[in-house]
Amino acid sequence: MIVKFEALILYSVGAGSAGSVIANRLSEDSGVTVLLIEAGGSEYGNDNIKIPLIGGGLQKSSADWNYQTLPQKNSHFAMNEHRSYWPRGRVLGGTSCLNTLVYIRGSRHDYNQWAEEGCDGWSYKDVLPYFIKTEDYQMPNEYDSAYHGKGGYMKLTDSTLTPLVEVYRRGAEEIGYKTVDANGEDQIGFSYAQASVHNGERCSTASCYLRPILSRPNLHISIDSFVTKVIIKNKIATGVEMLKSNRKLKISAKREVIVSAGSINSPQILMLSGLGPKQHLQNLKIPVIADLPVGNNLEDHLQYFVKHKINQSYSLSSESRNMFSSLQYALTRTGPLSGTGLEANLFGRMINREESLPNYPDYQILFLSVAHDNFFYDYGLQLNLKESVKDLIKTRTSTTEFTSVLIQQRPKSTGTIRLASKDPFDYPLIQPNYLDHTYDVKSLIAGIRKIQELAASNPLQEIGATLNRQDFDGICDKAKFDSDEYWECMLRHYAVTCYHPTSTCRMGAKDDPTAVVDTKLR
Repeated sequence: MIVKFEALILYSVGAGSAGSVIANRLSEDSGVTVLLIEAGGSEYGNDNIKIPLIGGGLQKSSADWNYQTLPQKNSHFAMNEHRSYWPRGRVLGGTSCLNTLVYIRGSRHDYNQWAEEGCDGWSYKDVLPYFIKTEDYQMPNEYDSAYHGKGGYMKLTDSTLTPLVEVYRRGAEEIGYKTVDANGEDQIGFSYAQASVHNGERCSTASCYLRPILSRPNLHISIDSFVTKVIIKNKIATGVEMLKSNRKLKISAKREVIVSAGSINSPQILMLSGLGPKQHLQNLKIPVIADLPVGNNLEDHLQYFVKHKINQSYSLSSESRNMFSSLQYALTRTGPLSGTGLEANLFGRMINREESLPNYPDYQILFLSVAHDNFFYDYGLQLNLKESVKDLIKTRTSTTEFTSVLIQQRPKSTGTIRLASKDPFDYPLIQPNYLDHTYDVKSLIAGIRKIQELAASNPLQEIGATLNRQDFDGICDKAKFDSDEYWECMLRHYAVTCYHPTSTCRMGAKDDPTAVVDTKLR
């Protein structure tokens, strides 16, 4: 069966943030017929997706692709087979239905670097108007209005829920950090977390970009539709092949095929279609249409949890799980369940960095005002922890504590996405090569030192902030506690993905040998 559309969008895992937005914008033109294709089902029937605080619980559900990396040589030593679990959304809205909803655009220097490398039109000055256009900014805290917008589809709210956020702010101020807007002029400093939440519910790209426009007659959405390849004739994409309800379909596009399937599935689809590293495709007996570095340049942020006990019942540990909070949320969409638990950020830099950009962050610290019994044990499913490690740390979490989520910025370790076979149903081979580069370890240790400095500040000492070492006993005892060697050991055991894989279909200038697409994303 062959069906023709003006514009065809391949929409799959991790493409929620891209595919839904593109479908919305293209279908604004009533003269263009758009088909949006999603491998998963609808998000609408899953009420848990709506609740901001429990998004992580959707991992390893039917809304998740349940990917894993290949075994790592330099990290994930506490994980089964040294492999990292990689959640990716297999649902309308993609990973925007599973993530923690924190809204951060990235550093202005990232975009400016793109422009310096030949990507005209992609400097921060160029892209900022489009960020502003997407927003419907609804924050009670004061922010720089020059960097924010009203009336867009992406609803943004303040994620503050507990008194801890002001303790964090005063502590950061004491150690020299001003309060800033993380999406404003300068990221370095303390900032209140901004979240894509609307009226107490998750603002996924499905709920905020697609649901309001479902009545457009020129927009068609096909869920539970598995794309197997792009049809290419004379080096022009003319459509796709896909499976739906056990039927093989060929979909023809009059104008263009837009592949927005995310950092794992986009390279997989392209390579299955004959676009990719020549030798790799030939080894799998896939006809080569174009020899391109598809699947190269994979980068991802690692995260590491540092937990502190406190002597005040400020955290959401018990409050978020009681019957009253559930009833409060069900009736009013307010209370603990209406927030993300991630209340504040701190962006910082390593000391003595040999770089001319003083406000280019090396690490991010997210303050998570959530703690509960057996934190790491309960998350063992998501983290892929070995049974022996889960048993070691079981029942060792204080019910009154907060967690500093340390997130690496600008990793230098890079990896690849490769096909396991020419069968489109075989999961691709994910090799991030975590912590291969010494900078990645050093920047994370610098972040740990900053967390310690903040915990030692007077505001946090007033609530008894004390490192919860119990989670770590017995793992890295050969190294002196609190030495750099100790923390490197801990990082190589416990640091895990922060769910931000990127760059496997890299954009670049026409003469850039590492680029897959040009500055027009072609």
